[in-house]
Amino acid sequence: MQNLKLKPYLTLSNLGYLLLIAPLFIIILLFLIGDSDDFSHVGTASYANLSKQQSCSAGKLDGEKGATYGEQTREGIKYNVRTPLNFDKTIAHPLLVVYAPAKANRAKSEKLTNLTYQATSAGFIIAYVDHPELSTSSAVKLATIPKLMAKKWCIDEDRIYLTGHSDGGTTAMAIAFMSGTRDIPTAIAPSAAGITYDDLSSHSCPKPISVMVMHSKNDHLFPGYGSETSGWWAACNDCSPIPKKLDNGCIAYLECKNNVKIWYCEGDKLHAKWPDMNDVMLDFLATSKRIRK
Repeated sequence: MQNLKLKPYLTLSNLGYLLLIAPLFIIILLFLIGDSDDFSHVGTASYANLSKQQSCSAGKLDGEKGATYGEQTREGIKYNVRTPLNFDKTIAHPLLVVYAPAKANRAKSEKLTNLTYQATSAGFIIAYVDHPELSTSSAVKLATIPKLMAKKWCIDEDRIYLTGHSDGGTTAMAIAFMSGTRDIPTAIAPSAAGITYDDLSSHSCPKPISVMVMHSKNDHLFPGYGSETSGWWAACNDCSPIPKKLDNGCIAYLECKNNVKIWYCEGDKLHAKWPDMNDVMLDFLATSKRIRK
């Protein structure tokens, strides 16, 4: 049998070349994965309720409907935007900003929470944000996103909602109590946040705000943090100290100032898992109002 000859593209020298350029292909692949469409399917919203809210001039806003990738803050923190499939540029929409956990980006956060279809079907514009190193200064930078988005999409700035998981939940909660950003959100729904009662007790109370704290009893990284922080928010909002168990499994502190809502919703998953409460959370946010005066 005659010896087989390698084709030119399989020679050792060309193999070495392929090994050299392999990292480039990996980078490109990761970039494509970072903006994957797998979990970005948007829904069709009913405008029956939204049409009664604020309006915008369509000619002044150039934000696209559907899925938009690679928006960024002045500091270069990137975020992806999702609108309803039938997005109306003239109608002011509620905005939900989702902050990513540590070691995750905007695409992984969208996959983790799986909020896109439900949120856009409910009329929300939703933004998924990359995870910068967690700090007070990074939280301030992340808090600028609603204002930036309002320059391109028709956003109702009286209905800005924040959520996120782990570090993302910490960011959502921090923005709601830090002195320079506390007036931005209408309501927050942090999940598995790494903030304790002692962390909060060093800050003054913001104006009454609705807070839905989601935390697992099996969160071994931040054990018990959720029940502690929900109690702080209840005290800040002058709620009744004895909570009531709701049909959805959460407990609610009643008779809060300005009729805000303070809920603690306890799950049983490990820390890394997002809670199965999207419907409950979206309804909580959509029905939350805030008096800022």
